[in-house]
Amino acid sequence: MSQSVQDQILACLPQLRAFARSLARDRDVADDLVQDAIVRAITSASQFTPGTNFKAWIFTITRNRYFSTFRQKSLTRPLTPVDLETHGTAPTQQAGLEFEEFRQAFNRLPAEQREALTLIGADGFRYEEAAAIAGCALGTMKSRVFRARRELEAKLGRDRIDIQGHDFGSRPPVECKLGSTIGRVDRSVQ
Repeated sequence: MSQSVQDQILACLPQLRAFARSLARDRDVADDLVQDAIVRAITSASQFTPGTNFKAWIFTITRNRYFSTFRQKSLTRPLTPVDLETHGTAPTQQAGLEFEEFRQAFNRLPAEQREALTLIGADGFRYEEAAAIAGCALGTMKSRVFRARRELEAKLGRDRIDIQGHDFGSRPPVECKLGSTIGRVDRSVQ
């Protein structure tokens, strides 16, 4: 190896390490990649054309080594917490199963209760508006929502569900006055 190649390797070593770290995202793998690229550059020094961009040449060697060797190795290494944070996605199976369970329980409710929950919970109407749409008294609408919630809680085996299907856990609700209507408030939001 000529002194010129050795000097050029030393000159671009910090940038080469930074480049390898950006590819590998792991210090140890990046160091191995740099070492492998330097060995490759030294053994192939006769292929380098003097007067051309040495830095581009060794960076190309590093990139090619990463994609041909180290990337395959990194795909088979055990996942670290950083990998999971960076590349992981939360499982969706449980949410899908819970939604399907809720949908089936909801569909088994009487039509009046489904309508009441849909108007109040899904469509966001106030009780007075929902009662007018359904053509029933305000108290009837409130009663339908109450009975539907209790039926869903029983069918789903949960202690408490708000009218939109959210699980509030096992703590009992706190009754409080909200204007002229009585609402249910979860203790965790107080």
